[in-house]
Amino acid sequence: FVYPDLSLTGSIRVDFQRNQLRFGVVGLAVFAAACATTPKVTQNPVKVPPNAGVYKVGKPYQVGSIWYYPREQPDYDETGIASWYGPEFGSRKTANGERFDPDGLTAAHRTLPMPVNVRVTNLDNGKSLIVRVNDRGPFSRGRIIDVSARAAQLLGFYGQGTARVRVTYLARADLGDGKPPPDITPPEIASAVPAAPAGKVDTAAISIIPGAAVAPPVKVAALPAPTKVPDLPPTPAADQPTGQVTTVSVPTTTRLYIQAGAFSSYDNAMRLRDKLANSGEWLISSIDRNGRKLYRLRMGPFNDTPSADAALARVSGAGTNDAEIVVDR
Repeated sequence: FVYPDLSLTGSIRVDFQRNQLRFGVVGLAVFAAACATTPKVTQNPVKVPPNAGVYKVGKPYQVGSIWYYPREQPDYDETGIASWYGPEFGSRKTANGERFDPDGLTAAHRTLPMPVNVRVTNLDNGKSLIVRVNDRGPFSRGRIIDVSARAAQLLGFYGQGTARVRVTYLARADLGDGKPPPDITPPEIASAVPAAPAGKVDTAAISIIPGAAVAPPVKVAALPAPTKVPDLPPTPAADQPTGQVTTVSVPTTTRLYIQAGAFSSYDNAMRLRDKLANSGEWLISSIDRNGRKLYRLRMGPFNDTPSADAALARVSGAGTNDAEIVVDR
């Protein structure tokens, strides 16, 4: 297996594999550790994440049989199940080089760049909080984000261990100088561009052919002096993790579904439904997203997380790694 860019939640998985434990997914171990005993909610002061670390997207990586593809996702907006990871990871390095602090407002995500700020909204109680994504995880199937213990307290699901949430991308997180992180060109792209010749180039005028018409010389205007590219504006204060919890309106009742995919072609949705027919009853529903009609292949609804987890395990066993738990009305 390949585990690049994995630090906190990823290291637990490696230890479990060495010990040949039955649970082969990191997030399940983290969730079990968080919920094995009745947690005591501490009243620690809120710590705004330090502006440190390196901005990175990261290369594709594999955990178990699943490949993850980190990328820029400025339109990221997803619902699902959140979990939290806590004190046992304190002071360890995160995937982008920062230090994890259980009392900080940070989180782990599988594919978002790092560090970026996202808003996590608890769909069970309406509490909403901005956190800083600076690590990779969770790798439990059916979880979309791991937040720090303090963030889980503020969002109101520390004692339960998980919550139905909506995660929305806000902006890149600022670095120590208050400026946005620079764009980093991957080495493989930079090396693919041929370098300009650095040596001396000899030139000579071409002699005129007898009898040919000669065009008048072309006047070429001098190039303007290069101008300094202005710095991008810093991340707006409204998009920074400050520890402020807001309460937003959420649906009175939400349900859990297993979504195997969303397709622009109805025939593709039908083909996958036929492939997964033995794993349960599937429904194809349509939705308009950004002017595009998509066909979603879903199973459910489920009233609780354990039921959704069990259904997701059946679907994964039927031969698809793209299925996920989503929250809907």
